[in-house]
Amino acid sequence: MTSRGDGPQRTDARGARRSASASAVLRAILDDGPIARSTIARRTGLSAAAVTGHAAELLHRGLLRELPGAGRRSVGRPHVPVDLDTARHVAGALHLAVHHATVALLDLRGNVLVQHEEPHDGLAAEDLLARAAEILDDLLLGHAPDREPLGLGVATGGWVDRASGTVVDHPLLDWKNVPVRDLLAESTGLAVEVDGHARALVHAERLFGHPKARESVVQLFAGNVVDAAFATGATVHHGPRSAAGAVAHLPVDDSAEPCRCGRTGCLEATVSEATLARRAGVPFPELLALATAGETAAVRMFHDRARLIGQAAALLLDVLNPAVLVVVDRSVAQVPGCLPAIRDEVRERSRGCADPAETVVPTSFPGTELATAGGAVLLDVLYDDPLGPLLSGLPRAS
Repeated sequence: MTSRGDGPQRTDARGARRSASASAVLRAILDDGPIARSTIARRTGLSAAAVTGHAAELLHRGLLRELPGAGRRSVGRPHVPVDLDTARHVAGALHLAVHHATVALLDLRGNVLVQHEEPHDGLAAEDLLARAAEILDDLLLGHAPDREPLGLGVATGGWVDRASGTVVDHPLLDWKNVPVRDLLAESTGLAVEVDGHARALVHAERLFGHPKARESVVQLFAGNVVDAAFATGATVHHGPRSAAGAVAHLPVDDSAEPCRCGRTGCLEATVSEATLARRAGVPFPELLALATAGETAAVRMFHDRARLIGQAAALLLDVLNPAVLVVVDRSVAQVPGCLPAIRDEVRERSRGCADPAETVVPTSFPGTELATAGGAVLLDVLYDDPLGPLLSGLPRAS
């Protein structure tokens, strides 16, 4: 006899399978579109009927478009390729750094359409989030008046609980238990997703970036905040209340830099942008410009810092053994010699990394990494469950 509880459980299981197969179809189109439905079926292992059904629903939701003129005609129905409809929807993005907020709009392929940087020193959390909502509204009106907003993704450093959309603790912003999702959902009227920026950039690399990131990846973020994230297979590790990735207090050699934790020689206190600027006696952007121009003392400071970042990278590589470790740091893209210095330190210290030149790589999104982080928080939800609630409140494509 079937128990009364089996019905809803079976319905939930069917729904989960349906969501997973729709996700596989959308990701196949992200990777290889324009692509024929028959090719999607071969690459995903789904039946032709399942692919046809999911494609029809995704077309109905405005996520896909057909390319009738590109199809190869044969007996019966033409093979009409489908592709992402990057002109219909837009993803809002917000990244909260220590001194400025980045507000942006992205398309379904993760391309940054527009981004705006807003200084915010001295603003309280509620005031900063209200200002970000105003800027987002301006960007939507000025740059995407004919597009439907999917929602808003928010990324920041510190301890971020994705499940509740709360910044639990961000010492450099002096934020504790700030309900970011609730505040922004109320002010924007949009669906809002919130996560730590290192995990957000893991999602970005896996969706739009380095191909090896889908196997396993460590993301090491070095700015004023220093943190990390790890993913293997289809799983990004969060830990209880999303507290994973806290590497700020890893010890580094030859550092007596005092840390807010009361110890000395912690990674973030030693290599943060604020520390480097204090040592140089000039603002960090000015120091970075000097190093980019080849000024010897500035270049030396960044190379020394890169070696310390390399110590942390070597430890993470040995503990987690990922296919690729992605370094997000402005100096890596702008100061010659920084990435080789990190790799050299990994080569000297790591026992498990056979080829640092292949394994230790820069971000796939130089110059747009902060905007991409915010957008990826939202787009990851879409690609994970394109038939889910994210689009339920939007008008359907005609």
